[in-house]
Amino acid sequence: MGRHRPKEGSMTRRSFLKRAGCLLAAGLLPGSVGYSLYERHWLRVDRSTIAIPGLPRAFSGLRVGHLTDIHHGPWLGLSDVREAIELVRSLEPDMLVLTGDYVHRGEEYIEPVWEALSALEAPLGVCGVLGNHDQWEDEDLVKTRRLMRQAGVVDLTNRTVRVARRGQQLYVAGVGDLWTDEQRLAEALAGVPADAAVILLSHNPDYNEELNDRRVKLMLAGHTHGGQVVLPLLGALVTPSAHGRKYVGGLVRDGWKQVYVSRGVGMAVMPVRFNCRPEVGLLTLVAG
Repeated sequence: MGRHRPKEGSMTRRSFLKRAGCLLAAGLLPGSVGYSLYERHWLRVDRSTIAIPGLPRAFSGLRVGHLTDIHHGPWLGLSDVREAIELVRSLEPDMLVLTGDYVHRGEEYIEPVWEALSALEAPLGVCGVLGNHDQWEDEDLVKTRRLMRQAGVVDLTNRTVRVARRGQQLYVAGVGDLWTDEQRLAEALAGVPADAAVILLSHNPDYNEELNDRRVKLMLAGHTHGGQVVLPLLGALVTPSAHGRKYVGGLVRDGWKQVYVSRGVGMAVMPVRFNCRPEVGLLTLVAG
């Protein structure tokens, strides 16, 4: 079952400000404010090659575009959203996946962001799940799901789709957000063969701690933003995870499980990024 957490709780914000204030007072961050406001628009591509046990031969070399945590709202305008969309499209991925948090601080941002996302396309389709901010701004998600469908994005919340290529199959599944929804993975994977390779979408990477289905060869997530503010030697100031910096960003291997966590496009808690550029992902899957 999903677990409800406070909306950008004041403790998180106070913790961030307290730590940043201490560092400023120590003289570690002078002159960095202007740069952090600039860096939040300095979009990059994170290219990763990930080995997938049991990946069907037809899918070896599959290029997956990953877009997450757009947070369109008062801190990230449509021009930045469109830049991210055009960048991930220009990479010519075979498939596009989205892992939640499309809006931030206002229901009025829902329709514009999904209108922009309707420009996404890929030969093997575009699919995604929703995040905690999406539910905070649209509690019953009726509007969001309708606009998602109209944008041509397949909603994989507790569902699976089968992708075919040269006579072989790869399964892409999703679960609801860990903080605000339910995670019904067994239901989503009902009917999926025991020897299948499954790519799982989850907004929150902490769900990896509950994952015990070995059909899932890779989980794709966002939510932690890479910490947004990452200081030399000290690391990320705040990471919204129950597991510290474990899932702060990049590929995390955890026994037989592996999770790729994108640092995302937008921001939460504070409208800045420091030493943590916004990104879109291009993941190349190979047989492992």
